[in-house]
Amino acid sequence: MTAAVFGHNGPWTEEEYLALGETQQRVELFDGSLHVTPAPTPRHQRIQRNLGNLLETAARRVGLELLETVNVRLRPGRIPIPDLVVTAPIDFDEPMVEARDVRLVCEVISPSNAATDKVLKMHYYAASGIEWYLVVEQEDGTLHLYRRQGRHYREVSVTKPGDVLELTEPVRATIRPEDLVP
Repeated sequence: MTAAVFGHNGPWTEEEYLALGETQQRVELFDGSLHVTPAPTPRHQRIQRNLGNLLETAARRVGLELLETVNVRLRPGRIPIPDLVVTAPIDFDEPMVEARDVRLVCEVISPSNAATDKVLKMHYYAASGIEWYLVVEQEDGTLHLYRRQGRHYREVSVTKPGDVLELTEPVRATIRPEDLVP
């Protein structure tokens, strides 16, 4: 399907991937293969925006940036597009953010794509050295916060509706699951 959509055969290089430019789909590069997903649902977008609003204020207070759906180079040839990232100051004119600048990566779990976020991306984010990973479940806003331990993540907390996540690193933010979901 990817070859038919993009007129390409064989493994993709990072240069070929970047030459695609902006697309209507979310196109990620994983070791020579493209991973294409349609635009997120309105529920997913609302949760992402609400979480982004909370994290943006917190990030700016400490000199960090909050970005949505941006290319993150984990290593050459491995470029996912997380829902949200909190980064150190970056060059806004570069086509991607380097993993070394990412302080927190956030994914809103889509039911059709849960394995990618909970297994593949989780592994890749940890292996690239990103310290914090926050996962949000769409159905009720439950938050799973992970911290890197070596090349893997360890779950630090699970915050269900009615509870509060008091994020202290890399930014200070109070997050309530019920404030995220529509």
